[in-house]
Amino acid sequence: MFLFKRKVQLDTERLILRPPAHTDFRNWAELRLQSREFLSPWEPTWSTDHLTRKSFANRVYWAQRSINMETELPLFLIERKSNAVVGAITLSNIRRGPSQAASLGYWIGQPYARLGYMSEAIQAIIHHAFVKMDLSRLEAGCLPENVPSRGTLEKNGFKYEGVAQAYLQINGRWRTHVLYALLRADRRGRTNIGLH
Repeated sequence: MFLFKRKVQLDTERLILRPPAHTDFRNWAELRLQSREFLSPWEPTWSTDHLTRKSFANRVYWAQRSINMETELPLFLIERKSNAVVGAITLSNIRRGPSQAASLGYWIGQPYARLGYMSEAIQAIIHHAFVKMDLSRLEAGCLPENVPSRGTLEKNGFKYEGVAQAYLQINGRWRTHVLYALLRADRRGRTNIGLH
């Protein structure tokens, strides 16, 4: 059975991907607040305490507990040159046994959108998931009209698999999502994404 290391860190050219830490609170809260209008059409409605220090402390605790229990791998994207939080990426619903699969979710702060940071992070997480964690399948879903997110998934080798009706509550409403997946041994096209 795969065991998460307590100190998970993935390195890319411009980013460090690591679990959230208490010291990230101010940077994270400022980025989320600054990006609220940009993010809210694509995310669940924020709780009233979403940007509080207490809520963030719970997030840090949950992240470490999830990593230790091998159920999720939540990572912040830290820009190397500024040491700033630019977004986050999570492998959730990690399933072992016959499926060896996980779901991929992510967000990027508005100032860092469309600069290639998320593709860089996705490449790192794909490699980690397939090579280090021995997963076989990664799944992702997004709103049909979220063209940038769909493009990012497709650019990184994810293939369209279908539609899930009323899949998640986004911005206060049950929303249909388009579903994508990437297989470690994908015979549908490019297969070496993230495996170099």
